[in-house]
Amino acid sequence: MSISVKNISKSFKKVNAVNDVSFEVKEGELFGLIGPDGAGKTTIFRILTTLLIADKGTATVAGFDVVEDYKRIRDNVGYMPGRFSLYQDLTVEENLNFFATIFGTTIEENYDLIKDIYIQIEPFKKRRAGDLSGGMKQKLALSCALIHKPKVLFLDEPTTGVDPVSRKEFWEMLKRLQQKGITILVSTPYMDEAALCDRIALIQDGKILQIDSPQEIVKHFPKKIYDIGADNMYKLLIALKEYEHNYSVYPFGEFVHYTDKRTDFNTEELKMFLEEKGLNNVIIQPTVTTIEDTFMELAK
Repeated sequence: MSISVKNISKSFKKVNAVNDVSFEVKEGELFGLIGPDGAGKTTIFRILTTLLIADKGTATVAGFDVVEDYKRIRDNVGYMPGRFSLYQDLTVEENLNFFATIFGTTIEENYDLIKDIYIQIEPFKKRRAGDLSGGMKQKLALSCALIHKPKVLFLDEPTTGVDPVSRKEFWEMLKRLQQKGITILVSTPYMDEAALCDRIALIQDGKILQIDSPQEIVKHFPKKIYDIGADNMYKLLIALKEYEHNYSVYPFGEFVHYTDKRTDFNTEELKMFLEEKGLNNVIIQPTVTTIEDTFMELAK
């Protein structure tokens, strides 16, 4: 296994940030830690990159123990934290050269690994990092994390605050890096990005809720989900929560996602109920289950 985590726990005063977490990441796998802010994702990343020591449990990265072999791990991993942490007063080129020098290498030596990413920021190589756009900062940070040819790449919420086009480009880059044999552990609060991983761990309040491929997690959702729309979203939510047969109700884009307690759910009966509550243009239609639906169910 490229990453092995066994019964890791970490507390900060009265806050239990990580609670008995265990998972494994295979060599060459793109594995996602999926959960909201405060779920414990960053704490796990900091433990695995030897920046923090767990209170309990053990972990290995690239075959090295995170406590005993921390120096070896730092030579073999690339880490891109959630917050842009490069030197903002240095240029793009200076940042890359700096990180290459730290690891005893050069840009030229590992250029093939970063080529697809670097050619997008090369026109701005004389620009200070602090003056780059969000998407360009992201590409520079990834290049610096890869410059020493790591075996394992840690990316902590790399697409947070980045525009949709840059997000799409970034995930395409990750897929290409995976094809080069790099193991990637990525965290994200975006449920749509979960579907792009080989396997995912859903995490909430420091606990793992489920681990499997996105397809398998969605497949085992216990209920049929319906999109429900009307002319007033707020009144619709209140009315659905008052409906005696509701199993779950929550907003999802322009609709409300609804599941019913009964196996013989009658859409016409619910439509009449909503119209009696003063709602117009009521739409009720089956929809496809998503990772977010599964997460909402597991996090109850």
